[in-house]
Amino acid sequence: MKRIAIIGGGISGLSAAFALEQERRAGAALDYVVFESSSRLGGVLVTDHVNGCLVEAGPDSFLTEKPWASDLCRELGLADELIGSNDAERKTYILVNGKLVVIPDGLMFMVPTKILPTVLSPLFSFSTKLRMAREWFHPPHKANGDETVASLVERHYGPEMVDRLADPLLSGVYGGEASQLSVRAVLPRFSDMESQHGSLGRAMLAARRKMHASPNPARPLFTSLKQGMQQMVDALLARLPAASLRPGTVVQSIQPQAPGWVVSAGYGSDQFDAVIVATSTQSGSKLLEITSPEIAAELRSINYSSSVTVALGYDQSVRAALPPGFGFLVPRSEGKRMLAATFVHNKFPHRAPEDRALLRCFLGGARDEAILQFRDEEILRIAREELHQIIGLTTEPLFARVYKWPRAMAQYSVGHLERLERIERLSDQLPGLALAGNGYRGIGVPDCVRSGTAAASKSLSVLGFKRPQLSPA
Repeated sequence: MKRIAIIGGGISGLSAAFALEQERRAGAALDYVVFESSSRLGGVLVTDHVNGCLVEAGPDSFLTEKPWASDLCRELGLADELIGSNDAERKTYILVNGKLVVIPDGLMFMVPTKILPTVLSPLFSFSTKLRMAREWFHPPHKANGDETVASLVERHYGPEMVDRLADPLLSGVYGGEASQLSVRAVLPRFSDMESQHGSLGRAMLAARRKMHASPNPARPLFTSLKQGMQQMVDALLARLPAASLRPGTVVQSIQPQAPGWVVSAGYGSDQFDAVIVATSTQSGSKLLEITSPEIAAELRSINYSSSVTVALGYDQSVRAALPPGFGFLVPRSEGKRMLAATFVHNKFPHRAPEDRALLRCFLGGARDEAILQFRDEEILRIAREELHQIIGLTTEPLFARVYKWPRAMAQYSVGHLERLERIERLSDQLPGLALAGNGYRGIGVPDCVRSGTAAASKSLSVLGFKRPQLSPA
């Protein structure tokens, strides 16, 4: 009987456990234990039901084009529970000089593919529009090494595009800054398009035409579950034996001891044949400090940002008065603490009754870690005050919830991929060790699912079992 320890009970660790459980049920002689320091499993996937509304404390969805989360849901019997975003209602605004300006049609993640809507939009100045026109003649460019997202975007479109689109978009996903995030790790497609086509606009237009020529029907941009993202966690836990789950258990150390590993947790130690570390890289560095100071140093160099989510419920009068669309983004240059707000009742079905409006506001990020120290009442006051300033909302909410996520989002700085190569090379020297989580090759839910499944695959391979197959990208 082979034994595998999984340290970390977020979606990465639970995905690893599910892959191992599938193997065990198929007849493999193996056992596993999931250690989680907090009292609940599932990490940031938390769904509350408040006043008839479905409130997501963490992520509300995942990108449809990344298949691993959807595939896992289907394996869990949740195929009929998957829902897509209301893309017919998809309209996003940017706050510019205190006013909401809609992102023009044809702008695909800060790359204009339709000239006329962009030219007519008040989102950009005349000088930026000129740069957009010249960008179509940009020659192919092969970068010598990694660079920031801001560097690449500014080379093509100028600093205004960084301020008004790149920064707000990336802060919504990573809680980070375009001037700090690695373009090769965060937007590898942009690097490839620039080296092959030169112009990002021409490259994106070619990709768009190819997509429209595909016989497959267009899919929604985002996917979620009817009962919320926690439905995935609940389904996973229902498939895992309770004896294999140890919430509220802190692991103090892991050390290789032939022929396996010793995991010290709580008041005792236990022997395992393999270990999957599915925590943040910061926590992983502490666990591996004695075993491999080199890996620990590399893991420690991956920083994290924190976030705060504020959920607010309102009545029908507010719902009728809100702008149409999914919500708005706030550039830092606007001087607000709010990074973005989502009109949840427009984005997804099944989230609020017809006579309710549900908003989610996002604060924190790499430039505002201090807000994590504020009391909930003060955070709520800031969110409501800025909603008043931005959309004129003064109505008292029917309910309010504040969720804090300290050090939740990994920051992929310049050189991140090279750092991962060093980490993988060093970890391969420690048989039975596998790493998983959002600190490596993607911070979204599908990336975490893939990471956990890949870690389980690696562990099974080392122990002589067959490897579960990952879905293609």
